[in-house]
Amino acid sequence: MSRVRAALAKARFLVREFSGEAAYDRYVAHARTHDPDAEVLTRRAFERARTDSREADPREGFRCC
Repeated sequence: MSRVRAALAKARFLVREFSGEAAYDRYVAHARTHDPDAEVLTRRAFERARTDSREADPREGFRCC
């Protein structure tokens, strides 16, 4: 049973990394270690800023839709 749990944990990790969901967790951890008193963006604000910066940079690719 522990092999199944380990496999599921690894699959969850890979899906979160591939989908970009883990980026917010990394951002929060980074923000809290570098300045614990700073205000951390909400997930929604973080995703909006991330999308805006990605779409503003032409090197990231063109999004037509």
